[in-house]
Amino acid sequence: MSNEHPVIVLTGGGTLGHVTPHMAIIPRLQKAGYEIHYIGTREGMEAEKIRSIPGITYHAVQTGKLRRYFSWQNFTDPFRVIAGAFQAAGLMGKIRPDVVFSKGGFVAVPVVFGAWLHRVPVLCHESDLTPGLANKLCKPFATRMVTTFPECAQALGEKAECVGTPLRPDLFSGVRKRGLEILGLDGSKPILLMMGGSSGAQRVNEALRGALPALTREFQVAHLCGRGNLDPALEGTPDYRQIEFLDAELPHVLACADLVLSRAGSNALMEFQALDKPMLLVPYPLGAGRGDQILNAESMRKRGLCKVLLQEDMTPETLAEALRETWRDREALREAVRKAPPADGTERVLELIEEIRKKA
Repeated sequence: MSNEHPVIVLTGGGTLGHVTPHMAIIPRLQKAGYEIHYIGTREGMEAEKIRSIPGITYHAVQTGKLRRYFSWQNFTDPFRVIAGAFQAAGLMGKIRPDVVFSKGGFVAVPVVFGAWLHRVPVLCHESDLTPGLANKLCKPFATRMVTTFPECAQALGEKAECVGTPLRPDLFSGVRKRGLEILGLDGSKPILLMMGGSSGAQRVNEALRGALPALTREFQVAHLCGRGNLDPALEGTPDYRQIEFLDAELPHVLACADLVLSRAGSNALMEFQALDKPMLLVPYPLGAGRGDQILNAESMRKRGLCKVLLQEDMTPETLAEALRETWRDREALREAVRKAPPADGTERVLELIEEIRKKA
């Protein structure tokens, strides 16, 4: 394939966090003249998102989930992974890409292995502080690895570099005035934005609503509570606005946020850091995941980039006090963010894609 029209395969799936960094670099790859193929699952979150983008060819392969716990499917899923690896290898022979960029998730394993069989160079990205199982399995077959957190780059060794996370350019296009209009708030007090992701964060939702009488004395509260989580009893509460979910309008709402309350998913953390938002994090507890959010939050806290309140310590009262403390310390938090390495890894990821493609 000539350098004028390079071909790239993108892969990754399982959660939105495995897809959004791809969506950040796709417009830049298209502008640079890349022919883009995406290999994902048949029905995962990535299938819906990527198929909606014009100019990308989507390929589905079989895959099994990589579980760290006992399940009878652990006996059958390895065969799906093997079948997926052969499918991916077949696709590599057909597509003949110049380079593969993998965001991890269980679908990435057969794709990265298939690329290795065809001697196609691979760049893998790991979002969390500790490498996920998929990226651990992919590491021997990867040319280079990039990470969001410095601790992860250190753990992965000489192949790895900490670069941050590719972030969508529209994230930086928000207008505060438009955000206030969307929320129906006047900005007469600082805006506290609570984000729990597309499905919400039930325990944080409950604690925030319990703390509203105290919080609305000092803040106007914008509450992105997740689909199906509106509380009709709170409609019309002064200085409080609840919304299930935002997509295209989110950059405007972020632009008007003065303080953020959030879980500790790495993509969201990099977005808040890039936007210079003081943040209080309530990570998912152990048992709700592999503990990566606790580690993500602790890394940020140690570097002075956020405050952390563990879910087991959270009540309406402790939440209100932690938010007040975060607001009091907002200038110190912003100063630490200004001194931190860039959160937006878009440029470096694109540079490395070009670098390993040209060396192949």
